[in-house]
Amino acid sequence: MSLRVWLLLVVVVPVTLGTNPGVKVRLTQKGLEYGRQLGISSIQQKLRTIKVPDISGKQKVSPIGKVEYSLSNMNIVDVGLPKSAVTPVAGTGIKLSIGDAFIHLHGNWRVKYLRVIKDSGSFDLSVNALAISTSIAIHSDETGRPTVSSVSCEAHVGSVSVKFHGGASWLYNLFTNFIDKALRNTLEKQICPLVADAVSDMNPHLKTLNVIAKVDKYTEIEYSMVTSPTVSESSIDLSLKGEFYSIGKHQEAPFSPVAFFLPPQANNMLYFGISAYTPNTAAFAYNSAGALSLYITDDMIPQSSPIRLNTKTFGTFIPQIAKRYPGLMMKLLLQTIKTPNISFQPNNVTIQASATVTAYAIQPNTTLTPLFVLNLNTSVSGKMFVSEMRLAGAVTLNEMDLTLRTSYIGDFQVRSLDNILQLVLKVVVIPKLNVKLSQGYPLPAIGKMKLVNTQVQVLKDYMLVGTDVQFTG
Repeated sequence: MSLRVWLLLVVVVPVTLGTNPGVKVRLTQKGLEYGRQLGISSIQQKLRTIKVPDISGKQKVSPIGKVEYSLSNMNIVDVGLPKSAVTPVAGTGIKLSIGDAFIHLHGNWRVKYLRVIKDSGSFDLSVNALAISTSIAIHSDETGRPTVSSVSCEAHVGSVSVKFHGGASWLYNLFTNFIDKALRNTLEKQICPLVADAVSDMNPHLKTLNVIAKVDKYTEIEYSMVTSPTVSESSIDLSLKGEFYSIGKHQEAPFSPVAFFLPPQANNMLYFGISAYTPNTAAFAYNSAGALSLYITDDMIPQSSPIRLNTKTFGTFIPQIAKRYPGLMMKLLLQTIKTPNISFQPNNVTIQASATVTAYAIQPNTTLTPLFVLNLNTSVSGKMFVSEMRLAGAVTLNEMDLTLRTSYIGDFQVRSLDNILQLVLKVVVIPKLNVKLSQGYPLPAIGKMKLVNTQVQVLKDYMLVGTDVQFTG
């Protein structure tokens, strides 16, 4: 794992497309804390790769005289980062601070003096009170995905202590000054580049952000960044496009997102704000793709229903149908005549749809004879929920209104068909729509991201998904 949870949501370099987002993502202090835990693990692994070069030289030691010495094979055996903090800096970005860190090394020593006397042994060295401070920026690439970099870093070694194994006590005085100075220079030069590497290593993970996420065979949704994020003292807001498109045809919706603002909630790590703009672009994309139409046949009606799609049943309400086309099965074509409209009000999702219902008699040679066309205006209420990494829903019928558009069989009372059409909507159309809605569409995600403790609220003009996050790999 890595820093990728919170690095994704910190932007210092602006993205300026000058448009309102359809989706907002807020990372709270709780989310930053989770990201800190993952990030510290990554930095700790990087610090284990520090290379300490051999140290050798000559020094006069009274009363021995000139002593040749060397320290070699210095390897890191432990790295500890017990104290760390990550904080958003309002208007700028993220600061990661590490304190009271330590590094333990083991190595070999060797001396030669009085020309012929040689001695050797091993030593353990502790670097204590190590402090690291770094600022991290995230940029946008040409696809709207984030890339990260360390923009500043400072590292300071507090103290160095050494314990020698074997040899005389004067060795400590000989080596201490040289070890302290040499180790300070070596570590302080290597730590910041390694921290920068740990940050850069996140870029392959960040490229897994589903900027273009396929929904089904008809549509996909775009989550590219549309404006620079807002960094406050307690959270970071990221603005995403949140627009559906027909696959293979990125036609912009004929309406624009309006500004909306997330409430000051902080119980969860992450909040998704999905404006009404986003599902309305879905309705536009499906309608443009011709996906909002359905042929309804008798085999879709439950066998227990006394109402059948045939000229006998319809002839009960419209006698001329039974007279002109006796004993024939029928088929209905339901298709939208304009893009459905989705609105959000507190605790309520409403979809208004206008469609036509064309009734056909199925001739013995399977040709279709049109009987009439009805205007159908419906209103349904929706409930939203999160299933894994997808936002899904289900709807129920509120009301339905029928008027006659065209008749090929003469005048008749349209209201006489209310019961038939309500049955068709409730037992065929709504269940099929709910199967589709239950599949949902993907939320913004990076890698193997899992949402836990998730709640969905419907507010005015947008939905709010509050959730905690886990990474499974």
